[in-house]
Amino acid sequence: MADEPVKPDAGHSPAGEPAEQRALDRPWRIWATVIVVVALSMGALLGLVIIPMGQRENSGISMGHAMRRAAGLEPGSPAVRQPLSTATSLPVSQVSWDPEIMQILAAGNTVRGAALAKQTCAACHGDNGISQTNFPSLAGQSPYAIYKQLHDYRTGARAHPQMTGVAKALQPRDLAAVSAYFADASKEYAALGLRDYVGEDFIDKLAREGDSRRRIPACLSCHVNGSGGPIETPVITGQSKEYILTQLNAYADGTRKNDVYGRMRDVARKLTPAERAELARYFEGTI
Repeated sequence: MADEPVKPDAGHSPAGEPAEQRALDRPWRIWATVIVVVALSMGALLGLVIIPMGQRENSGISMGHAMRRAAGLEPGSPAVRQPLSTATSLPVSQVSWDPEIMQILAAGNTVRGAALAKQTCAACHGDNGISQTNFPSLAGQSPYAIYKQLHDYRTGARAHPQMTGVAKALQPRDLAAVSAYFADASKEYAALGLRDYVGEDFIDKLAREGDSRRRIPACLSCHVNGSGGPIETPVITGQSKEYILTQLNAYADGTRKNDVYGRMRDVARKLTPAERAELARYFEGTI
């Protein structure tokens, strides 16, 4: 005789759960769902409607803007009036190192560079690029540093009563040729980079090691030939102390702003006026 199928107990579900237990669980599931939905709704109502409604007047915006800010759909806080800046943007360096310019800078003392230097630069910077005044000496300077500053004068990132007009009158290729000429001129003269450092111990340490406590990097980590710093960093050893101090003070008070990423403005502001003056004298050096 074939086995008869076992009929499920009338008091149990097919899965074996008691029917009455399943009936008892159903209301709890419904209530739990209702509680979660109500809590989420109240949180959304409180965070996206009620609180922004009370805050919008302080920020001077509409209810719609306050709600969108609270939801993260618009920038700004629904509780704070967003400041409106009327300041004009400040020029920054627009120099670029394209292959043609790099080739000219690497060419050294070219006939065109020498001719342009004699015509436009010698009156202020000296026949051989060694200035006897408060104008900076250029002989022995990095060609990239000279070109960067000339380009900044040309684009308005740096301003000077005489240099702005001179740089705008020349094309980038001409600026590069002049830069290469002066960079190569140190082979015959005691030019930039060929002087000793002279200063008090604390200034020597500041120049060589910096000040980690104030987050001031060492000057010599960038401002000397072959240091491996940014390509446009100038050599300052042998430059006149008057010129160095003038530039440090200009960076410190923000009147000069063409330093990439604001590096020099940050450093100069951390230095005391006395330290800026002592560093200028230190880097002027002696032959």
